[in-house]
Order: sequence, then structure tokens, then C-alpha cells
Amino acid sequence: MKTMRHCALAYGLSVVLPAALALLMLGLDPGTATGPVPVPPVEAGRREATPAVPLLLLSVTVVVALAHLAGAAARRLGQPRVIGEMAAGILLGPSLLGAVWPQAHHALFPAAVMPYLNLLAQFGLAFFMFLVGLELRGDLLRGRGRIALVCGQASVAVPFALGVGLALVIYPPLAVASVGFPAFALFIGAALSVTAFPVLARILLERGMFHTPTGALTVTCAAIADVTAWLLLAVAITMAKDSSPAGALRTLGLTAAFAAVMAGAVRPLLTRLLRRGLSQEATLPVVVVGLLVSGLLTELIGIHLIFGAFLFGVLFPRDGDVRLRRVRERTQDVTTSFLLPPFFAFVGLNTQVGLLGGDPAMWAWCLLILVVAVAGKVGGVAAVAGPMGVPGREAARLGVLMNCRGVTELVILSIGLGLGLITQALFTMLVIVALVSTAATAPLLGLLDRWDARRDRPGGGAWREDPGGTRAVRRPA
Repeated sequence: MKTMRHCALAYGLSVVLPAALALLMLGLDPGTATGPVPVPPVEAGRREATPAVPLLLLSVTVVVALAHLAGAAARRLGQPRVIGEMAAGILLGPSLLGAVWPQAHHALFPAAVMPYLNLLAQFGLAFFMFLVGLELRGDLLRGRGRIALVCGQASVAVPFALGVGLALVIYPPLAVASVGFPAFALFIGAALSVTAFPVLARILLERGMFHTPTGALTVTCAAIADVTAWLLLAVAITMAKDSSPAGALRTLGLTAAFAAVMAGAVRPLLTRLLRRGLSQEATLPVVVVGLLVSGLLTELIGIHLIFGAFLFGVLFPRDGDVRLRRVRERTQDVTTSFLLPPFFAFVGLNTQVGLLGGDPAMWAWCLLILVVAVAGKVGGVAAVAGPMGVPGREAARLGVLMNCRGVTELVILSIGLGLGLITQALFTMLVIVALVSTAATAPLLGLLDRWDARRDRPGGGAWREDPGGTRAVRRPA
């Protein structure tokens, strides 16, 4: 009974209270937005007489090659490959290549190829979100108890409330008058709440933590957090696309009906197909057609195609693990090696560090967003995990891991930019936050490991290595 009371108290303080505060702040008036009008996504470049197909082949070749080289370099530095791939897109954009060698930048990304590059990026997003949904296995969401539920939802509620509070401050100087505060605040809150589930799983596997108690708890919390954050984003997109309450409710109702049909009709149909011996050759076309149709339907409903692809992955039956594993491997190979690099390039083309320039105020806003984002995830998760019975060092690791944002954050930011919810200056700040928070995950885990190693030595944390390297001696008090 005492444990139940502690759980209820932790849930109320870490989930219900932040959510209530966020709802109250959404009704406040932050003032009039005076930020710059957002320009159309992606720098247009100049018109070329060269046919688009050769230009597209050249652009994609350079993008894919540089993404893989940068990913390999990141692995050598102890970072996930995705850090290098994200950085490669920024290197090809106006922040570096466009500033250092503008002729090469315009030659690689002229106006003629941008619609095709954007199309490849959208396909990359659809397949990536299908894989994210496929990783959210049902057994990860069951049997983990109250700790995973409270920590997972707290990892969204706390940064979401802080994000809405941050939106009150940054709305006047950084938002545009055409964007209402509720939609803007919901988007900022959702963007700061997300955890990059695939990147997180990859880090856990690379560090041998995936099957440890901490790894299992982290994966479960991330699964709960991702589903919650995507629901919040869907609400933000609905409000941005249709400001009338009736229109927003209609879109949300159609979304709920779509999810119900997918769970009640499509999933049982796929289960029967797999159990009746659907061949390996036929399974992959079924997956491709299914995720594309799901994306199309969510686009027609009025929310982004990624939600349909994500839901199709979540609900795809796990019968026939061998076939599913082969489908996952083949889909992942094509997605990571060919379809995602154009998305990173597309993000990089819209990331213009030069917009921040030498203005201390802009960099101060960027630093504030970074502090709020990290404090919301690391502090919020670690603070609630301790009272729930998680040891202090494991609670710290859980908070650091949940702060990993990766590609998932970029997906959300690209949607916000495309809808005109944020300007390119704010987009650039949030991309920097995503890169820094993701890149900091591995070093912070290493720091915690070294700290634990020192504490576990005889005599506690006051031990250091002898300069000769042969024995440990006590550090002077």
C-alpha cells in the first residue's frame, strides 16, 4: 500500500502537475509575435539549363557518399553513426559549403533538383518512421510495472511543460504573427519532449546495455515517451492546419477512427496473411504498399504522412519472426543507405547558422533552449526515477539516455518548418539543440561509468591511479 501511495504521488507530481501547468500556460497571452516571416523551406538556388535528372544523380551521389563517410568518422570518435550523418547534411548546406564555396553549393543543389530531393526525403521519413514503429514491440510495454509508466510519461510531461513555458518567453521575439500561440507552444513542447528511440536502442546495443535492467527500463520508457510525444505533435499539427475548434476536432476524430480501423481490421488481416504462409518475396511488397497507403490516408486526413507509416509499423504483426527480421533488415538497409541521407541534406539546407551570426541575443536564446531541453529530460526523469526506487546512478543514466533526440527530433523540426510554425532561425537553434544533446549522450555515459568505477574501488571515490601505473593510492583529503 505504501508503494502504491508513493507511485500515485510521483505520478501526480511528475505527470499530472506539469500537464496541468502546461494547459494553464496555453491560455496565457505572451504578447504579439514580431519575429521574421519564415521563408519557404530550402534555399531555392539558381535556375539551371541542365536537365534535372543528371543534377539529381550528382546531388544524391554526393549526399549519400558524404553521409556514410561522416557516419564512419563519427563511429571512430565513439559517437552513433547518425551524428555524422546529421552533421554531413549541415556541412553541405549554407552554413558551411554555401558560405565557403557558394558556386559548388549552387551547382550541387540548384532549384531544379530541390523538389525531387524533397520527395526522396519524404520517402525516407515514411520508411524511417515505419522502422521506428516496428521497434516498439508490445512486450516492451508490458510487464515493466509502474516505474516504466511513470518515468516514461514524466520524460514527456516535464519537458513539455518547460517547453510551453519557454514558448511564453520566445514567442514575441522568435515567432511570427501568423502563428497562434497555442499551436506554437504545443509544437515547442512536443519538440523538446521527444526521445530518439532508434538511436537510443543503437547506443544501448553498442554499449552492451540493451539486455541489462537499465537498458530494458530505458527502452520501455522511450517507447512510452515516443507514443505520447507523437500524439502531442499530432494535436499541434491539427491546430496549425485548422485553427477552428470544430475543424481540429474533426481531424482528431478521423485520426482516432483511422487508428481504430488499423488495429481492428488491418492488423488481423495481416496476421492471417502471415499465418497462411505469405512468402518472403510477397512480404516486402505488402510492407511497402501498406506503409505508403497508411501515409497517404493520414495526409488526406490532415496530419503528416509519418503518422500513418509509424502506426503501420507499430501494428504490424510479429508472427513469423524470421520473415519479419529479413524484411526489417532489407528495409533498413535501403532506408539508412539511400533514403535518409537526402533527408539529412534537406535539413542541412534549411539550417543556416549564419542567421544567428554574431548577435549575442540569438545565441543566448539558443543556449536557453538547450538548457531547458536538457534540464527537462535529464532532470525530470532522474528526479522521478529516484523516488520510484531506481538507484541514483541508474536514474542518472536513465535521464542521460532519454535526453538523446537524434533523427526523430529532426523529423519533428522539418514538419514544423514546412508548416510555417517556426522560422529558419528558430529551426537552426533547435537543430543545434538536437545535435548537441544527442552527441552528449555517449560522453556523459562514459563519464558516469568512470565515476562509478572510482566509487566502486576500495575506499570509495577517493582513489586514483599511481603515476607509475602500478598501484592505486589514496588522494589527499
